[in-house]
Formats: sequence, structure tokens, C-alpha cells
Amino acid sequence: MINRKIHIAIFASGTGSNAVKIIDFFKEQKNISFSVLSNKKDAPVLEKAQSLGVETLTFTKDEFFNQEEVLNYLKSKQTNLIVLAGFLWLVPSNIIQSFPNRIINIHPALLPKFGGKGMYGMKVHQAVVEAKEKETGITIHYVDEQYDHGTVIVQEKFNVAEKDTPEDVANKIHQLEHYHYPRVVEAIINMM
Repeated sequence: MINRKIHIAIFASGTGSNAVKIIDFFKEQKNISFSVLSNKKDAPVLEKAQSLGVETLTFTKDEFFNQEEVLNYLKSKQTNLIVLAGFLWLVPSNIIQSFPNRIINIHPALLPKFGGKGMYGMKVHQAVVEAKEKETGITIHYVDEQYDHGTVIVQEKFNVAEKDTPEDVANKIHQLEHYHYPRVVEAIINMM
């Protein structure tokens, strides 16, 4: 149980299944608050967050990369941790420098394999199957100024069956993500 006020900002661009799992995981802890930020005004995650009573913010590319708008918002919320959950833009250095070792990301493969710009979602699962990988999994890592780089916090893996399709791999990845990501967030805020 966390005894002090904690604010977690979740950045997401899509459906938000990981964001919802994290918010739901902490629903009994009244001293933990969330905001969900997105670069897409029509991202399904925004509606899901609002239905859970979570404040949302959308921003443009210019507001994110060239202005202090997003950074000022994060500071105004006294953000303790930034969690990337299906967010596809590289985080600018002004945010990384303001939140050192307090930005984490989840990637649907065992980095450094199948990482980097353009490697997300089904593209990763397709590449894993085409490469006939024997195992794959998730990587949760701290964010730095490169895509899918930064110190690894945890990797969880499973065996890829010969008959597995990219959709099968995606389903197994989602199970790992939904179980482990909230628990890693909890472990990190417990260390703060």
C-alpha cells in the first residue's frame, strides 16, 4: 500500500488495454491518481479513461516536440511516473531530462530483437513468426532518447509454437502485458 500521493501519467495512442489494466489495478488506492495523454484525439483509450473518471489530455506534434505544453502539464500534476502504453512517438529530451528514470515503456518482444522505429503491434508479431523464433515475450524498460532502448527492468517470455500465427502470439503477449505491467508500475512506485 502506497502511503503518499502519487500521480501516474499514461501516454497511449490506441485502444488502451494496458492503460485500463494499470488504472484498474490501483483502483482501491485513493492516493494514486492518473491522467491519460494521447497524440490522437480519436484514440479509444481516451473514452475508456474518461469512463473511469480519469482526466485526459490530447496534444499535437508541435505541442509535444517544440513547445513546453506537455511538460508543463506533467509538472502541474506533480507527476511521479510516466508510463508508455502503446504510445508510438519518441519522447523528447526535455521530458526525459525532467523525469530521469521515471519513464517506462512496454515492448511486445524480447529486446533488442524486433525493436526500433516502426516495430509495434502486429508488425512485431508478424516478424517474430516469420523469423521462426522459438520464444518471444515482453520487455519493460526505462525510456531514453532512442526507440526501444534504455535499461531493461524485466523480460517475460514464452515458447512460440510452430503452429502459432501472429494473432496467437499477440494474444499471448497481451496476457503477459496485462499481468506484468501493473505489477512493475507498483514495484517502481514502491521504490520511489
